[in-house]
Order: sequence, then C-alpha cells, then structure tokens
Amino acid sequence: MSQFIEFLGNHPLLSGIWVVLFLLIVGSWLKSMFSSIKAISPTQLTLLVNRENAVVVDIRSEDDFRKGHITDAKNIKQAEIDSQKLAGLEKQKDAPIIVVCQAGMSASKAAASLAKQGFTKVSILQGGMGAWTGASLPVVKTKR
Repeated sequence: MSQFIEFLGNHPLLSGIWVVLFLLIVGSWLKSMFSSIKAISPTQLTLLVNRENAVVVDIRSEDDFRKGHITDAKNIKQAEIDSQKLAGLEKQKDAPIIVVCQAGMSASKAAASLAKQGFTKVSILQGGMGAWTGASLPVVKTKR
C-alpha cells in the first residue's frame, strides 16, 4: 500500500489520467445499464427479425448501403431521422427497431433520436455492419 501512495505522490499527472479514465469507464457502463437503448448481437438481431418482425434501419451512406446491407433493411440517414422524415417508419412505433451503422458507434445517436420520437423498442447492432459481416451473415447488394 505504501508503494501505491508513493507512486501517486511521484506521478500526479499519470495518477490523474488513470482516475479520469476510470471515471469515464464507470460512467459509460452506468449509462448503458440504465439506457432504454440496448446493444444487441447479430444473433439477437436475427431472432428479433424472425420472431417479432423487427425493422432494421441502416443509417450508412447510400454507397455503403448498396455495397451490402442486411436483408429488408431501410436506408434512412441520421439527418432524416433528426428531421422526422422516417419513410413510413412512424407506423411501427411499437415494433422493435434496430439501428445499424458501420462500426456501431454512430447508431446510438440515431437510436436516441428515435426513442425521443416515441419509438418504444429501439436497439443498436453492437459492432455495426462490421460485426454482421464478421459473423459471416448474409448481405444484400443493390445495383445502381
């Protein structure tokens, strides 16, 4: 214990960085625990689509969407979601909605926007399309 205290005293900047990182990790964990938006795996996405008729919303660019997307996914951009131009999605407010992006990072903002608009079962695909293709799951390619 005395070595730990000595380290803290000799390296205050490094110790401060560790404390900040620890607080950020704990804060992120707590936020995800209490969030109504859950991150789901590709397997869980498949189950939701098959059993509960979940709707997959792909927020990637049109070019990325054409190169490969999940079967029956709707391509709706983040800006369209924010401005509530949902291409008929508003009729499915109580259906499970899974938001997909490329790596699973930008989907949370779109999912939060959908939740604010009254969608009750919003989730994101953890790892995005990278996780989907990494699991060797099928993609649909669209020609121009």
